[in-house]
Amino acid sequence: MSSTTAQSVLIDGTQIIDHWLDVPLDHGTAEGEQIRLYAREFVTAETLKQGRDHVESLPWLLFLQGGPGGKGSRPAKLGGWMSEAGKQFRILMLDQRGTGLSTALTRRSLSARGDAAAQVAYMRHFRADSIVADAEAFRRSLGLTSWSVLGQSFGGFTTLTYLSFAPQSLDRALITGGLAPLSGHADRVYAATYAKMRARNHEHFARFPQDREVLDAVFAHLRENSVQLLDGSELTPTRFQLIGMLLGGNTRADSLHYLLEEAFDSPARKHLSDTFLATVGQQLSFASNPMYAVMHESIYGQPAELTEGRPATSWAAKRVRQHYPEFDAEAESPLLLGEMIFPEHVSGDPTLTELAEAADLLAQVEDWAPLYDLAQLRRNRVPTAAALYTDDVYVARELSWETADEVAGITVWETDEFHHDGLGEDGARVFSELLRRC
Repeated sequence: MSSTTAQSVLIDGTQIIDHWLDVPLDHGTAEGEQIRLYAREFVTAETLKQGRDHVESLPWLLFLQGGPGGKGSRPAKLGGWMSEAGKQFRILMLDQRGTGLSTALTRRSLSARGDAAAQVAYMRHFRADSIVADAEAFRRSLGLTSWSVLGQSFGGFTTLTYLSFAPQSLDRALITGGLAPLSGHADRVYAATYAKMRARNHEHFARFPQDREVLDAVFAHLRENSVQLLDGSELTPTRFQLIGMLLGGNTRADSLHYLLEEAFDSPARKHLSDTFLATVGQQLSFASNPMYAVMHESIYGQPAELTEGRPATSWAAKRVRQHYPEFDAEAESPLLLGEMIFPEHVSGDPTLTELAEAADLLAQVEDWAPLYDLAQLRRNRVPTAAALYTDDVYVARELSWETADEVAGITVWETDEFHHDGLGEDGARVFSELLRRC
């Protein structure tokens, strides 16, 4: 069942149209359990002024958000890449399954599935291959022969899956910070990103030498005291290291500096300030996106023949850390983590604690379906362009180039002007650069 409803108009006159669609939980079992998907269409005020015939003549652009577990953007008005794209496309912003207004994947919905094994069986239907099948169902429901796709970060990973299994439906593919490794174990991902995060830590401390000294004081305080965040959960050194995710963006790195300025409530440094604890709690909480933590490493899960005979991810980020002792939370001056999720990050979050067993079972899954068709990517005919960020700490440059070499016809724009957030920092330029390369 599908339905559409004109919902509202943004402050800049952009029209929003709701789209709902029921699809199988398992696209391989069409008559089985159904879930509901939601997508939001954007049509700019300037486009509307040119009449309905003009609107109907425009091609469509599907946007795939980052994640896993990232819902579609909720802008108050169009800006950045959306403003630029809206000049030429009708934009469909998909809430990927499990996110936003699509059938939610939450601690409550997962607990309702039953025990940890049942929860894992359910979560296995929320990877990129299922998202692509959802997108195809939406395309057909809209009566479209084909459309273009823009994938940011994990959305770029999903775009590569789209190019693998349904390339006939794509006019063009644009990827920003999302050239996923096509093969190899997840260990390779973290070996590369630990090295990137080490460099990024040192870069930050070179800019703000005082931050290193304050961080050391915070870590010492956490080792010597039992500290609770304002939600009542314990702030351990390992949990606190995830504050380093702020280093994944250009200006977000500065917000880390401002956060550390208010770490303690007095020069004596006897207590961490409530301001600091409140902000850290917001940054570390996965309450609004449990999929990101629980399913993070599953986005690298592939069959044994593509993972050097080791299909289980087995908490790769934590295991690989042993080769990077400067990231040990008990080190004298620990470095901050990026997208490295450990078991403690799940069990220590009060909104995820009851999912810890399922997360552990998910890390042991060995019979993953493939996410990419390497043979198809090597004969790709869909015009494809990707923005590759030289110093990206989440999607390493070296692995991205390895992937680009496997995708026929791809054009890569490498730039060191952004970290992982180029589409957010200067989206109009990034979008325009990629579009003209297609």
